[in-house]
Order: sequence, then C-alpha cells, then structure tokens
Amino acid sequence: MKRLLSTSYSAGVFNFAMFVLRVAMGVLMLSHGYDKLVHYAQYQSKFINFMGIGSTMSLSLVIFAEFFCALFLIVGLFSRLVTIPLVIGVFVALWKAHNFDFFGGGEKAALFLAGFITILLLGPGKASVDGLVGK
Repeated sequence: MKRLLSTSYSAGVFNFAMFVLRVAMGVLMLSHGYDKLVHYAQYQSKFINFMGIGSTMSLSLVIFAEFFCALFLIVGLFSRLVTIPLVIGVFVALWKAHNFDFFGGGEKAALFLAGFITILLLGPGKASVDGLVGK
C-alpha cells in the first residue's frame, strides 16, 4: 500500500510507462490513418480544405501523420520529430472539426493531443529505437 501512495519512481518504471504510452498512442492513431489510406477516394471529396492548400493535400498530410508517423512512433524511431505532425494534425482536427469541444465530440482528439504532447516533451524512453541508439 505504501508503494501505491508514493510519488517516487524508478527509471525503469518511467521507461516502461513511456513505452506503453508511445505504443498505445501509435496503435490507436494508426487505425485512423489506415482507414483514411484505404478509403482515400471517399475521403478526398469531403475532406477539409485547410488554409487553402486543397482537400487532396490536406488529406495526404493527415494520412502521413496518422499512418506513417504513427508507425514510426510505435517503433520508437525519431519519436519526438514524428509527434510534431501528429500534434498539428490532432490540433487542427480539434479546432476545425470539433470547434474546441473538449468535453463533447472533440474529447478523443483532446486525449490524443494530450498524449502526443506528453511524448513530445518527455521523449520515447529507453525502450525504443531512439533509446537504443542513444538519442
């Protein structure tokens, strides 16, 4: 019981927690990107035209973030770098698609945003390719 109430932690626990967070966030986001990748033609006609770059380019950038960056995040390769497009993509979704409705329809996007910002700030942990390489 004493251990459950403690605020201290070891490096091993921190690294395991970052591994769990990184893999969970990557796997959960990967399904969103995979759906958009497989149904590209269906999404292309109704996707948001963000900042005038066109719906095709906006969709392509979102697929890059949600699928390919999520794959890199799961492996733990360039983890902080690949979270930047994920943070941007989820922020835009929260802003444009959900009107910053944190407690309604945008709740899932807000949770993704919090998780990706945490990974961006804390890094991937040692249980990653980045950790093995020593970045």
